[in-house]
Amino acid sequence: MNTLAEMVQTQLLAAIDNDDLVLPTLPEVALSIREAAEDSEISVSTLSKVIGSDAALAARLIKVVNSPLLRAITEVTDLQTAITRLGVNYSCNLAIGLVIEQIFHARSEVIEQKMREIWAKSLEVAGISYELCQRFTELKPDQAALAGLVHQIGVLPILTYAEEHNELLSDPVCLNHVIEQIQPVLGDKILSVWEFPEQLAGLPGEVQNLDRESAKVDYIDIVQIAQVLCDSNEWERPLAALPAFRHLRLSASSPVLSEELMDAKRMFR
Repeated sequence: MNTLAEMVQTQLLAAIDNDDLVLPTLPEVALSIREAAEDSEISVSTLSKVIGSDAALAARLIKVVNSPLLRAITEVTDLQTAITRLGVNYSCNLAIGLVIEQIFHARSEVIEQKMREIWAKSLEVAGISYELCQRFTELKPDQAALAGLVHQIGVLPILTYAEEHNELLSDPVCLNHVIEQIQPVLGDKILSVWEFPEQLAGLPGEVQNLDRESAKVDYIDIVQIAQVLCDSNEWERPLAALPAFRHLRLSASSPVLSEELMDAKRMFR
């Protein structure tokens, strides 16, 4: 680790420990959706009004419902039909995940580009996580997709910090190193503050540990495999050597690399 990276890491960790680091807040519409989801008797029309308060979000949700992996014979053209097709809980989880995209914006062109790259990768991981979950587990595909969308959420405060420190902004190697070392800790912190469910709250801190063992398959396993499938060039170990591969009860002959599964990368775009 070079001197700059070590200094920044020390400062960020100290800020975390002292609660001095400004963490991103969950957008208001996401809080409204979560509150709506807690009402077990909420109607589709009521939820439609909540999600529909954000026109861009409503359009994204309709687009997801019409993606190759979810669409039916008839194209969905309105939000209420989209929610009916997905179900209330499913719609809420996907909507919360998609609205998080609003946070991925910056003043600096360099940081904005970095955020776009990270969000694009998160969308791909979310799509593959959804399909893996649906095919090979009994867990909830919408939760898996949400896990994929937020698995790198800890990058946000680091990039915000970089905007205010030109020395870090001008050294991409150092910036990437700091992101790699610090974002898991920050990700756990953010999801805890956002009161994410327990099965997702610790995901950022665990998902990079490819040697992780678990008693039964969970969302971390799914996102790990999705990451490797999303960009195998970044990982040195073969897929079948990962414990998560075994947790999903996959075998060397499992069709995890099928064309349909890889098309899932574009599910949330």
